[in-house]
Amino acid sequence: MSRIKDLKEKLKSEFDMKDLGNANKILGIEISRVRKENRLCLNQSIYLSKLINRFNMKNCKPANVPLASNFILSTALSPRTLEESRYMENTPYSSAVGSVMYSMISTRPDLAQAISVFSRYMAKPGKGHWYAMKWLLRYISSTTSVGLIYDCSNSELELIGYVDSDYAGDRDKRRSTSSYFFIIAGCCVSWKSQLQSVVALSTTEAEYIAVTEAVKEAIWLQGLLNEINVFKEKSIIYTDSQSALHLCKNPVFHERTKHIEVKYHFIRDQISDGVVEVDKISTEDNPADMGTKVVPYSKLKHCLNLLKIGDYG
Repeated sequence: MSRIKDLKEKLKSEFDMKDLGNANKILGIEISRVRKENRLCLNQSIYLSKLINRFNMKNCKPANVPLASNFILSTALSPRTLEESRYMENTPYSSAVGSVMYSMISTRPDLAQAISVFSRYMAKPGKGHWYAMKWLLRYISSTTSVGLIYDCSNSELELIGYVDSDYAGDRDKRRSTSSYFFIIAGCCVSWKSQLQSVVALSTTEAEYIAVTEAVKEAIWLQGLLNEINVFKEKSIIYTDSQSALHLCKNPVFHERTKHIEVKYHFIRDQISDGVVEVDKISTEDNPADMGTKVVPYSKLKHCLNLLKIGDYG
């Protein structure tokens, strides 16, 4: 609280401002405080409820995962006939993806993988893409009050990251998907699920590229925390790939990895300089797994528990 008071005084000294008390809502994000349990909760239940109504999914059958494994999405599902093209012109696919994307960016890391996939087909979506998008809306309709839960009793603001990658999961270009989640005070502050820009030739290379992207994000987050004077130690990033970890820490020339672009070796300098630490974690305990591919409900629930993402409504 003393930090908040100090910040308010500094702002008042520079700007004309009025203290309206505790914030309850900002940009569609609802802020709840559970003082007895020392928790701060962020969700978008009102925004998501309106979204569900807008796309006529209010009374839909609930789904327990963002995307089902039976949806095999690719450009092969794009319209092939004039009839299908006209049908898709009247479906709000792009609007639905954009609306859900805002929630994913703000408070819903569990939607990252699905939105990463759906956004690839914004230019020419087909019926199969729209049916899959409606499945995601079914999942959202049953999880509107899910959000981020921060532990306010945790005074150690340690930055911890989890990173993972699939291998050649994209059916169109055979690119891999990188995923990372960073937590502070026990819950997410940054997350991403994104198709890699190059085709990896092995699982090791795909994981190595993913770790490099996570390190770049960690450095930016460290700079932000330093700016507000709350970052004390270097961050740690966990990967479940032993081979990628070996490649990060042992900069040796090898026939199978000599082709990897120079920019991805940036990670080695950061590790040797002590900027970040990269360590091993089991796949079972790596929540970034849910950002790389479709996972079953049991795995999704476990990942959400690890990241302190839940329903407190």
